[in-house]
Amino acid sequence: MGALDEPLTKLVGDRTAKVLADSLKLRTVGDLLHHYPRRYVERGQLTSLDELEIDEHVTVLARIEKVTLIPFRGRKGDRLEVVVTDGRSRLSLVFFNQGWRQKELRAGAQGLFAGKVGVFNRTRQLVSPDYQLLDEDATASTGEGSAAQQFAGRLIPVYGASAQMPSWKLSICVETALTKHLGDVGEPLPAELRGRHDLIPLPEALELIHRPRSQADRERAQSRLRWDEAFVLQVALAQRRAADSALPAKPRRAREGGLLDAFDARLPFTLTEGQQKVSAEIAADLATEHPMHRLLQGEVGSGKTLVALRAMLAVVDAGGQAVLLAPTEVLAQQHHRSIVEMMGDLAEGGMLGGSDLGTKVVLLTGSMGVAARRQALLDMACGDAGLAIGTHALIEDKVQFQDLGLVVVDEQHRFGVEQRDALRAKGDQPPHLLVMTATPIPRTVAMTVFGDLETSVLDQLPAGRSPISSHVVPALEKPNFLTRAWERVREEVGKGHQAYVVCPRIGDEEPTADPKNAKKKRKAPEEDFEEVADLGAASDERRPPLSVVETAEKLVKGPLAGLRVEILHGRLAPEAKDEVMRRFAAGEVDVLVATTVIEVGVNVPNSTVMVIMDADRFGVSQLHQLRGRVGRGSAAGLCLLVSEMPAGSAARGRLDAVAGTLDGFELSRIDLEQRREGDVLGQAQSGVKSSLKVLSVLEDEEVIVTARAEATRLVAEDPKLAAHPDLRTALESLLDADRAEYLEKG
Repeated sequence: MGALDEPLTKLVGDRTAKVLADSLKLRTVGDLLHHYPRRYVERGQLTSLDELEIDEHVTVLARIEKVTLIPFRGRKGDRLEVVVTDGRSRLSLVFFNQGWRQKELRAGAQGLFAGKVGVFNRTRQLVSPDYQLLDEDATASTGEGSAAQQFAGRLIPVYGASAQMPSWKLSICVETALTKHLGDVGEPLPAELRGRHDLIPLPEALELIHRPRSQADRERAQSRLRWDEAFVLQVALAQRRAADSALPAKPRRAREGGLLDAFDARLPFTLTEGQQKVSAEIAADLATEHPMHRLLQGEVGSGKTLVALRAMLAVVDAGGQAVLLAPTEVLAQQHHRSIVEMMGDLAEGGMLGGSDLGTKVVLLTGSMGVAARRQALLDMACGDAGLAIGTHALIEDKVQFQDLGLVVVDEQHRFGVEQRDALRAKGDQPPHLLVMTATPIPRTVAMTVFGDLETSVLDQLPAGRSPISSHVVPALEKPNFLTRAWERVREEVGKGHQAYVVCPRIGDEEPTADPKNAKKKRKAPEEDFEEVADLGAASDERRPPLSVVETAEKLVKGPLAGLRVEILHGRLAPEAKDEVMRRFAAGEVDVLVATTVIEVGVNVPNSTVMVIMDADRFGVSQLHQLRGRVGRGSAAGLCLLVSEMPAGSAARGRLDAVAGTLDGFELSRIDLEQRREGDVLGQAQSGVKSSLKVLSVLEDEEVIVTARAEATRLVAEDPKLAAHPDLRTALESLLDADRAEYLEKG
């Protein structure tokens, strides 16, 4: 064990180490040294108090303006009120039965004050905050000595802290670690690389990030540490790519005059230039003796499924089988229905009336009947089914294939690594892998989140796709706009078209009368993706999000009375879901009120209008996905984003951005800027702590691109990093058990 792996108990004692571990997940000396300041303050540059968020743990630099001791009426005790200011705004500090603090909290003094922001009588306040005074003759309330001496001549670091561990206490711990262990820090970046890019040594970078005497010091440190994060990550991904390229796989080449040629001959349209280019890239990968690992991303409606289907047919041509893994039953059923329709008798191989060139196309979901499930399993195991489409049910142990040649994963971000790996393990040799996402991904994000995959982009829409216009409907400010929205729905239905109404919640979550069944029913895996991620962000002052069940009832009785309205969500029985989608696709339903279960893959060209209720509760990319369900035919599409959020709010700003552009790549940048970038080793959807501290996958493109090239070169020369022990150690530190498993399974 190296010095940086030492538990913090040896450095700061058991009690402080427990607080650091419990509140900030800092357990080793290395964890502490890599817990960088969030920002820095200089004396005289007071914190802007009007920007403080309620319930946020803050550390502010402010000047004491007024101190008042107020005895309680009719009982013992007192309340000390201290008003601090930044020169414009004020913040109240409240201490109960601590009147003795008057002696050190004097008007005119500056200090660091830390606590949780609350509100009392419409005034923001910190109750019993920790503090450090910055007067030369004042000592800290913690008894740690003069803060003025501690930060003399330097910028004051402000750390991400907690209620139990304010920023300056963390700073004291960091100072101890720097003093005792800075000489133990290794050097993961090769000397020649540091020289090429003018980077300071790591010990110096850690010293300057925690103890900068100027902004220039801070920038030099961040530049070096940014490179560490980019380079170590890219080395991990380069090793994964190298390992993949060494694996054996069966080449899968489409045969001339075979199934793929027969399918292409029946297409009623010509492939776009982009579809032809990407298809050629995939065909070249499939023809190699190493497994393809390719990411296919593209705009909503750009024809990714068609490109994937052509790849699957090529594999069947070569004697193999292909599977398409979808995240929801609705999407799996939609894929199965549309693929069978596109293939016609080519999807009826071995059946009466089927084409001699054809194959069977089977569907497998978790809630299929026993007989249908048994037949699907048999068709896959004996090889009669060249194509299998399904949900997580495809991953179960009972599912076997005769010769699995290609795995296509739709909406990759919705699957865990274990699930993808379990399906790939069903082949005798590693099958080829094609990952699809309809969420456009900025280039640098693709190089990190999907850094072990080659990337293909479809950015052309097929001919015949109509434009989609989007508008924000401010339901509270202008209720007549919402009335007009429902009139537009009726007008579109009157023209023979159909509409979607999307709600954030299903509406049947009420507890049952039976206390034994009061616990919420566990959802099937393919239902897990309907709830929008930011519902929990809604404050207590907001009403609950609108639901499918309640909204449909109100529409039927009110503005859409007389129209054929149906509901769709993941908790309906599979037969009911399939029947609703069949009837909607057949034009037998005018308005479909649904959750985000219709977000991807659902293709009903006759649908021309979508109304998204509580649109501010959805993410930017999710809204872009949803509106891609309309305008898929010859008639123009209309998307109405209904919100009660006021103009000027951040939520309305997101909606204005969506309404203002159809460029999915631009919207994905906005989405990532407003959310945390997440853990770029594949955990971005899980909410775990990010492994990136100073590197931004959006802003640091030049560093990421260069680091990728350097990492690829180094791994090619030294695959096991035998000549770079410190880099190996840094890699092991980055790749904890979960992340290592991610990269291992790919």
